[in-house]
Amino acid sequence: MKIAVLSDIHGNHLAFKRCIEYALKQNIKDFIFLGDYVGELAFPQNTMEILYNLKESFNCNFIKGNKENYWLEYNGSGWNYQDSTTGSLLYTYNNLTKKDISFFKSLDYKAEVCVDNIPPITICHGSPYDVSEKMLPYNERTNEIIYKDKNSIILCGHTHIQREIICGERVVYNPGSVGLPLNSNGKTQFMILEWADNRWKTEFISLDYDVEKVISELYKAELNIKAPYWCIVSENMLRYGKISHAQVLNRAMQICKIKNKVCEYPNIPEDCWEKAVEEIILE
Repeated sequence: MKIAVLSDIHGNHLAFKRCIEYALKQNIKDFIFLGDYVGELAFPQNTMEILYNLKESFNCNFIKGNKENYWLEYNGSGWNYQDSTTGSLLYTYNNLTKKDISFFKSLDYKAEVCVDNIPPITICHGSPYDVSEKMLPYNERTNEIIYKDKNSIILCGHTHIQREIICGERVVYNPGSVGLPLNSNGKTQFMILEWADNRWKTEFISLDYDVEKVISELYKAELNIKAPYWCIVSENMLRYGKISHAQVLNRAMQICKIKNKVCEYPNIPEDCWEKAVEEIILE
């Protein structure tokens, strides 16, 4: 039995389609999705359509990520276009339907996947306790989480990095990110789990796809206007996968705090974003 495990699509429907096509050619009919389905990239409705089609045709397990909480908790104010901090959030939210919001509401932050007589697996986005918590190697908190969980295997996403974390006979697998993977050299990533010889075997997948078309869609959707510097980071991450949005955001907030004594998210001036991008991306 094979299961495709996908996380952090972030609205990259072209990368998503590439991964699904590859999985289907492996005769995979079971899928696990670890959250963050849309956000950052253009035309989120295309990603949602693929998700719904898969949900109708195959055995799919879904949980929510931190992005899903953004859409569910948004109160209609505080996000603006021509704003690098929130412009892409507003764009994505405005392209979601009632069906999408209802779907996100139906998701839990963690779940247990049970297949026949195979030992169950815990699935989550960040950690089994918090969608925004990162499970990292050589980390005391991660080890604590692993040993607390009743299952010996945990699948998580959120960090956008493919990895295996082993603690004794227990293990955490992160499939990386479909849409905006780190350290991928511009490829899309996911993972295949296979139950064989009475144990789980893993295969980390990295695939080429049309990155330049995804970038062209950013401009077609005018995300370069709606979220100027966020869009520059997205474009850089798609091509190279070296610098995350969080890195540039954190630097923009540091610059804002130095300049204005205080800095409260999401109120980060564009000139602070500009300086952060110049330092980190354009240097």
